[in-house]
Amino acid sequence: MKEWWVQVGLLSVPLLAVYLHIPPPKLSPALLSWRSSGGYFTYKDQNIFYRDSTGAVGSSDIVILLHGFPTSSYDWCKIWEGLTQRFHRVIALDFVGFGFSDKPRPHRYSIFEQASIVEALVRHLGLRHQRINLLSHDYGDTVAQELLHRSLQPTDALAALFCGPWEMQIHLGLIAKAYIAPRAISRLCSTARHRLLCNNRFLFSILQYINQRRKHRDRWVGALMSTSVPLHLIYGPLDPVNPHPEFLQLYKKVLPMSTVSVLDDHISHYPQLEDPTGFLNAYLNFINSF
Repeated sequence: MKEWWVQVGLLSVPLLAVYLHIPPPKLSPALLSWRSSGGYFTYKDQNIFYRDSTGAVGSSDIVILLHGFPTSSYDWCKIWEGLTQRFHRVIALDFVGFGFSDKPRPHRYSIFEQASIVEALVRHLGLRHQRINLLSHDYGDTVAQELLHRSLQPTDALAALFCGPWEMQIHLGLIAKAYIAPRAISRLCSTARHRLLCNNRFLFSILQYINQRRKHRDRWVGALMSTSVPLHLIYGPLDPVNPHPEFLQLYKKVLPMSTVSVLDDHISHYPQLEDPTGFLNAYLNFINSF
């Protein structure tokens, strides 16, 4: 019998395809407020939404938040105010294809492009010579890994972007998708390809990040293994994507230098939404430890 999460995935893909053809509902007051408090910059003719809040007085620290799939920067809404009490600047963006950013069709979406968009945002905000902290989730983890890889390459012109010391916080799904079940994920992606080529090329093009993770595993996991940047994992034990205890054991084996925070047993794949207080405390304890 197929693993339950594979069956769920196979059912979810066509449902998502149908869902994307339904006219979008009106935005809630909360989302309208989120959009109105942000702005846009242009990356290669694409409008990219971002929020940039000035927070703690007397601090020069900056944190950039990288959201997951299939959501948006709004994932960080419950911890935004708490972060502004610790950081001078709190910044989040919607990756191209997500949230309030443009969703070009046809388009070849890639992790490399999303990382370049983050770099462009840093330049747009005049932060190239500032210390940058990255807080990432799910899809955003892989974007963070690509940024880390670029910062480690002395011959890469883009490596000069992060010219000073910077800390990178990683949580959720970072190693599991690259190590634990690559064959099952490959089957899921192949099924998604078959069904979505006819129904929804947009969703399929976004889902290519799964194949990209497998193809560039050495590049992105290697960046984590070789970096001296402080890493931290915030983990929800009920996460169905990264099952407990296998994922945690593997993470500690692959990245023994990383510190780890394990939240309450009922916390799953979106800890920043499910337990914003516990998540925020874990992150700030990490940041304040050096």
